[in-house]
Amino acid sequence: MGQLLKILGRTSSINVRKVLWTCQELAIDYDREDWGIGFNSTQNPEFLALNPNAQVPVIIDENGVLWESNTVCRYLVGKHGRSDLLPVEPTARARIEQWMDWQATELNPSWGYAFHALVRKNPAMQDPSAIAAGIKGWNEKMGLLEQQLNRTGAYVAGADFSLADVLIGLSVHRWRQAPMERPHYPAVAAYCKRLEQRPGFAQWASNDHS
Repeated sequence: MGQLLKILGRTSSINVRKVLWTCQELAIDYDREDWGIGFNSTQNPEFLALNPNAQVPVIIDENGVLWESNTVCRYLVGKHGRSDLLPVEPTARARIEQWMDWQATELNPSWGYAFHALVRKNPAMQDPSAIAAGIKGWNEKMGLLEQQLNRTGAYVAGADFSLADVLIGLSVHRWRQAPMERPHYPAVAAYCKRLEQRPGFAQWASNDHS
């Protein structure tokens, strides 16, 4: 199906790993180049010409250039006709996409400060009160996910695995691995056990990529 997909981005980026796990679910071959922290700078004019936001991932295929990780994942699933991961029917699709958007706009912002302070050890993010607030907010968002998983009894949007689980599954793994106090959420723990059966989760949620 056209030229070989090219992915620009480092595997330590959770947003790059969303795309890589999606590719694994779709059995897509690709060529990946390291860009971002510790590698080729995203401030390089060559990269900025592709994504003026200077963020990874960026993909390039026969249709051109695309960025924003959730959009890239949607695009790839649609291009390869995987309606089991993201339905075409509007209501079923929206129920999955609302959780994809929640991951990007609610869950991920909640862990930004705490993650960079505790895991990345950013010296500019070591304010104890801000760390405590970050942990509290992160745990609260995960509590909302716990409630949703109790309702579905399986995956984020319902009984079946969907694209929302790729995005949220990586975020859940990051939460579980962060060196901090967290509540015990039984439904989240059971959810992770289900995800561990998928090769994409086993590979791209690995601590080697954190």
